[in-house]
Amino acid sequence: MSGNLAQYSVVDAPDRERFEIRDGDQVAGFTEYRRRGDLIAFIHTEVAPEYEGKGVASRLISSALDTARKEGLAVLPFCPFVLGYIAKHPDEYRDLVPRDLREHFGLAADG
Repeated sequence: MSGNLAQYSVVDAPDRERFEIRDGDQVAGFTEYRRRGDLIAFIHTEVAPEYEGKGVASRLISSALDTARKEGLAVLPFCPFVLGYIAKHPDEYRDLVPRDLREHFGLAADG
């Protein structure tokens, strides 16, 4: 295990309702979601202890959000980590959260 994020792959595992970030065959972390129509609600993110502090969760969330955008899904960031990631990268991701719900998630600043 090295610090090179390029070695990781992020895959959607719809049967488990989660995106997984993998280091080879090992699941290094995941973010659970629920999909309903054109909405995806992120509810929980977890990274294995040996992968914490290596940027794995951020890589996972950015890939999951990029996939949501590509699939035309509106994002509901109930998971605190996903919400925090969007709050730190508003120019890239805040638009994924429905405008009428941004204030609910504390993302309404700057419009």
